[in-house]
Amino acid sequence: MAKKEILFQNSTYALAYEILNLGQPQTILFLHGWGSNKEIMKQAFGKTFPSYQHLYLDLPGFGHSPINDVINTETYAHIVESFLEALQIKPCMIVGHSYGGKVGTLLNPEMLVLLSSAGIVAPKSFKVRAKIALFKMLKPFAPRSLYRLFATKDVEGMSQTMYEILKIVVNEDFTEHFLSRNKTTFIFWGKDDKATPLASGEKMHTLIAGSHFYPLDGDHFFFLKESKIVEKTLMEFGY
Repeated sequence: MAKKEILFQNSTYALAYEILNLGQPQTILFLHGWGSNKEIMKQAFGKTFPSYQHLYLDLPGFGHSPINDVINTETYAHIVESFLEALQIKPCMIVGHSYGGKVGTLLNPEMLVLLSSAGIVAPKSFKVRAKIALFKMLKPFAPRSLYRLFATKDVEGMSQTMYEILKIVVNEDFTEHFLSRNKTTFIFWGKDDKATPLASGEKMHTLIAGSHFYPLDGDHFFFLKESKIVEKTLMEFGY
């Protein structure tokens, strides 16, 4: 593992990364999802695409890349852009899982591979809407320590900074970004995904003109078992 310090908007980000197949002429950038890190992407894809250089990155606030500022997805994308410029690497392909798919979409590569990507804001159930309404009523009177009572299990152990970031990014609707995407895009999805439901993948496919959509067996982390199918599918298209 290596680290690269990036200065962006007067803040320094020490980004942890790893490169496999060093020296191959073309590079694939792998971006993990929320609450994850580069290791899960390496576990899934480390033995695939042998003719490509692999670049695995811990996004700020995940893995071994610390964070101090509350930022949104657009800023995440700018930080990754600065990181790539510093390494003098221009990926020919970006593979993004879940939240990493949103960051990858903003980077707008020639080839984008989305794995159960975030970006479609699903309608909230009555139970969730009621919980949010109650939280908003109590917020002026409740200490900060009680906020977590209204949060999902996903925030357990999360720093306050990352919790504040999550509250911002979870409601970002990327419909317009998907509509404006006019480059090669492959979308793979877990048929039993509960975090980003299959319907979100189907909608994403209709929004991104010319995209290719492949529902596969599994849940939100289907790619851990189906990475070879992802590789085989892309290779059949000449990538």
